[in-house]
Amino acid sequence: MDTMRDRFAPVVSRLLDEDPRVAVVLAEIGVAEFNETRSRHPDRVINVGIREQLLVGAGAGLALTGLRPVVHTFASFLVERPFEQVKLDLGHQGVGAVLVSAAASFDWPAGGYTHMAPGDVALLDTLDGWTVHVPGHPDEAETLLRHAVAAGDDKVYVRLSVQSNAEALPVDGSRFLAVREGRAGVVLAVGPTLDAVLAATEGLDVTVLYATTVRPFDATTLRRAAESAGTDVVLVEPYLAGTSTSATNDALADLPHRVLGLGVGRRELRRYGQIDEHVAAHGLDAASLRERIGQFLRAGASAQS
Repeated sequence: MDTMRDRFAPVVSRLLDEDPRVAVVLAEIGVAEFNETRSRHPDRVINVGIREQLLVGAGAGLALTGLRPVVHTFASFLVERPFEQVKLDLGHQGVGAVLVSAAASFDWPAGGYTHMAPGDVALLDTLDGWTVHVPGHPDEAETLLRHAVAAGDDKVYVRLSVQSNAEALPVDGSRFLAVREGRAGVVLAVGPTLDAVLAATEGLDVTVLYATTVRPFDATTLRRAAESAGTDVVLVEPYLAGTSTSATNDALADLPHRVLGLGVGRRELRRYGQIDEHVAAHGLDAASLRERIGQFLRAGASAQS
């Protein structure tokens, strides 16, 4: 199966052909995939070289001219390194762009910590007005890329990963999906964590929600699930643990509730390893999730008895 990033260049190339507003800005990474497209649209496929601050600044400049820029590189170079430009050139100037990242969290362990960005969504959460898509399958990535480019002049972040669920679901770029219903708690699985969450909760009486768009946060669907399943909520996110805890608390602010945020830990893992070893080390494999989710729900049930 191809990866989410394998879909990126073909989808954006078709959008460049279809829509004269679309432009793509690159910083060396991914340039080869656009060679043919660049020959057709030399003024709208731009490589700024290894200059990530310029990458975002150039995208903002294109947006000021009325274009819809798609800006792409690894997450650590797209959100963290040029954060000032994301904050000022886009946000302060009131223009939008589609930021599309690769190498999410620990997707390329051999690259070391310089190529990891588990805090990317949390960092964007300090800014106003961003839509954040976290697909869990290449088909979902294609759908959400198209949503993002078509979203007027909005500021959109699309977080691509080599980690993937086995099957795609019909995502719409806004709502959480209910994939399992229960009465003893809610587990919200984000993007590529869904398969592990479903395996971990097999036989447990919980509602499982699936999120591929995490900002804006779908408080309505979460509250609806909590009406029947109760207000013990577990978040399983493929980035920094607890990133959506405050959004969950806000959604349930008028109700007594408990929230457990699971995700990538803050402690830096200094051995490269493999992706599955990082998943296990952060407790995001099915066996670890089952233990942690079960312990949290049992504690809640004991407190109520």
